Amino acid sequence: MIIAIVLFKNKTITKIMTISFVLLHIWLTLHCWTNLNKTELGYFTFNSLGVLLLSVLSFLTIPTVYHGFIYASKDDTKKYDIYHSALIALMTFMTGAYLANGMTVLWIFVEATTLAVAALIYHDRTEMALEATWKYVFICSTGIAMAYLGILFLGFIYGRDDAANLSFASLINIINLANPLYLKIAFVFVLIGFSTKMGLFPMHTVTIDAHSVAPPPISALISTTLMNVGFLAIFRVYTLFASSTILPFMNSVLILSGLLSLLVAAGYMLKAKHLKRMLAYSSLENMGLVAIAVGVGGYGYYAALLLLVLHSLTKSSLFYQMGQLSRVLHTFKLDECGKYMELYPAGALVLLLGMVCILAIPPSGLFISEFMIFKGLVLNDKWFVLVIAIILLCFVIYAMSTRIMHILFSNSRNEGDSKVPDKVNPVESVSQFVLLGIVIIMCFYQPPFLVDLINQSFGLLPK
Repeated sequence: MIIAIVLFKNKTITKIMTISFVLLHIWLTLHCWTNLNKTELGYFTFNSLGVLLLSVLSFLTIPTVYHGFIYASKDDTKKYDIYHSALIALMTFMTGAYLANGMTVLWIFVEATTLAVAALIYHDRTEMALEATWKYVFICSTGIAMAYLGILFLGFIYGRDDAANLSFASLINIINLANPLYLKIAFVFVLIGFSTKMGLFPMHTVTIDAHSVAPPPISALISTTLMNVGFLAIFRVYTLFASSTILPFMNSVLILSGLLSLLVAAGYMLKAKHLKRMLAYSSLENMGLVAIAVGVGGYGYYAALLLLVLHSLTKSSLFYQMGQLSRVLHTFKLDECGKYMELYPAGALVLLLGMVCILAIPPSGLFISEFMIFKGLVLNDKWFVLVIAIILLCFVIYAMSTRIMHILFSNSRNEGDSKVPDKVNPVESVSQFVLLGIVIIMCFYQPPFLVDLINQSFGLLPK
């Protein structure tokens, strides 16, 4: 499909190829559901966690492509084709990462996502976009190199004859024979390396800068499905090592990383003046909660995966709305925003519902996830972590709610610089209402197929 886009150089052909890819991706997801736990082509296994996250990606391809068509509609043919070619490549690489059944294949696909994202970040061809692109490529490459060092330490588990076999199925059978020191070093390198994709402390800065300049539909993917790729890579290694003696060490590292992520997110959200950066720090906060949930174990495993799914739906809807807000207000700067409820009521309602959902305020489904995390902390007597997390979340709630309310109801602080607002068709916000509606429904009802798939995803972990 990318070849067809490059050869024909026609916007209509590009649209057809992109829509065809979406349909093909949905078919692949359905194929994975009907062939759960089967291996195909030797390198891909349709396991529960991979299929769960693939389903989220497949579901979000439809609104992402739709809003991408709108965002890029005024671009020349070359930029239009590059945007959609890179988008197809990114979704393909993420799909490969979700289904990879070995560390080497997973690493290759994660590294490939860097190249696709770089092309998308640079879409608007500004100086800021160029700077953010180079930062993204450099920091991600550094992180992926560190993850590779972790994979090399995994190779030390084997004898010389079998060192090339790094499939998850073979690793799990001999993990208890490994030197615990090698396992600890491998986990730390993998966590730091893949945190460039998960957006977790200490490598979180790369995604923050990327959000400031990336097209809103791309920010939606970077902040959701690409972060899920990073989580999956870390969780795969965590699952492998969970049966060894380093489980308490891994849990402590994850909880520490999660708390530091919450601290950074809360601190920077209190002074955030750029709306997309504010949402990026919100993603950092949620990934911090996911790390804490995994580190807690028990209830935390289910809470972490449910939080990933619901965060993906909520945060993507907010980023889609940012694209519409920028067309109405001509800015992403907080001081230049105001009276959004008067100018575009449908979009304002999306922001209001999105704020309630992302802050885990009932009836948001994220409330269930966070409640389960807190319950896990209580049951494990981690009162210090619980108190610190709650205090930091209060700062996050205050920071985001005051900013959203200012956008909706207050006057712009820089009214002299205001431009005539554009009109946006309310139909464009339908996709966001659908996504947020699902998140709200999940607070009261979680379908059995989803519950079963999540439970299967951590079935090998100690309860």
